[in-house]
Amino acid sequence: MKRVFILSVCIIALSSMSPTCSQTLAPFKAGDRVAFVGNSITDGGHYHSYLWLYYMTRMPDTPVWMMNCGIGGDTSAEILGRLQGDVIDRNPTVIMLTYGMNDAGLFELYGDSAESFSDKRVLLAKQNVEKMADKLRLLSDTRIVLVGTSPYDATTKFNNNIFPYKAQNIRRMIQDERDIAERNGWEFFDFESPMTALNTLRQQSDTAFTVCGHDRIHPDNDGHMFMAYLVLKAQGFAGRKVADVNIDARKKRVVGTEHCSVSNLVADKGSVAFDYLAESLPYPLDTIARGGMEFNRPQSRIVDLVPDFMQEMNAEMLTVRNLEKGNYTLQIDENTIDTLSSETLSAGVNLALYSNTPQMRQAHAVMMLNEDRWDMERRLRDWAWVEFDFFHKNGFYDVNSREAEQFYEKEKQSNWWVASRRDIYAKTGKKEVRDACQKYMQSIVDSIYRINKPVNHRIVLTKIN
Repeated sequence: MKRVFILSVCIIALSSMSPTCSQTLAPFKAGDRVAFVGNSITDGGHYHSYLWLYYMTRMPDTPVWMMNCGIGGDTSAEILGRLQGDVIDRNPTVIMLTYGMNDAGLFELYGDSAESFSDKRVLLAKQNVEKMADKLRLLSDTRIVLVGTSPYDATTKFNNNIFPYKAQNIRRMIQDERDIAERNGWEFFDFESPMTALNTLRQQSDTAFTVCGHDRIHPDNDGHMFMAYLVLKAQGFAGRKVADVNIDARKKRVVGTEHCSVSNLVADKGSVAFDYLAESLPYPLDTIARGGMEFNRPQSRIVDLVPDFMQEMNAEMLTVRNLEKGNYTLQIDENTIDTLSSETLSAGVNLALYSNTPQMRQAHAVMMLNEDRWDMERRLRDWAWVEFDFFHKNGFYDVNSREAEQFYEKEKQSNWWVASRRDIYAKTGKKEVRDACQKYMQSIVDSIYRINKPVNHRIVLTKIN
């Protein structure tokens, strides 16, 4: 009976992540300004940056702007308090709003009154989101997407530090959020269910597995890439190839192309050469764990979580049939990429698997620029906590006033977190500094949309004698 139950759980987990049971979410449009509103998972995380990187590389002529509007530690109450100044006043065309991880409680859940505490927190969060909904309904030209948070993993066995009720509280809040979205005619997207399904599936063979990071709460870079993957899949990009080239060497003709053009084909005995211009760049995956010391796994480990990721989301296919049997050197723009057999080329090669192609090197430049933009935006998000969750929350709206400065000096004596923000307040508290940071980010994005356009490449296959 137990084996039947486990098998049923696995089937449910697999089906919840399959294309036939996937969620749907409209893609972003050219000119969209997308605000990702949340807590530390948004604030210090990369999922929105990985999403933007996909749009930067795979849709080079669809410029969008994606904003990190997360603040670490925020509950729905803090998000409500800064919704106008930190989000609405930045004129987003799309707001993707998530909450709940901090509302669900922490050490309070160990007490005898944990159940009643949970009921109160779930109700309070619902009331706060209803108040947010009152504000959001006034934004007639803004698309609203309520987002169910990533899960709290209470089932992984990598340690015994588990907050009871927390996972259930989150699911109750997500259901309330879903109901509010439906009542207002807004879109709803859920991270919790598919991420929990992945945890459930993988923990059948590895009880210490989790997609929720080192603390059951904060996904690592691979988890954030999984979150980005879920959004992209919901937006209909699964199965969309970077490009597809199919050539018959014997007949010396192009059999088919997809999302690219092929010209100047020359097929002689022992060689095939042609010009190749794709409509987009391949999607780069960072092999370095970024974001701070608490992040240990790189974005590229998405292929461990989703083994078919490259074929499903990042296929740049080259197929050459009817070659003379043997091994061939693959060159792109006179750069040697690999040596491949005629059988391998006939079956099809995914060029996006190679880090040394000119087009992937171009994509890596985009990725590094985007990472630099992320770093600068994080600096501004550290300031956002000081501005909204410290000064505004305590009634100080002129953060450079003498009264505000005196209040800060007083509070830092007894609050280590406030004291740790000293340098941020001293520097980023100046409007001139913040304006310079914004201009720097804009210059990076401008550079990205200049260099992200695909260029023509000469691909040559030469038989090795």
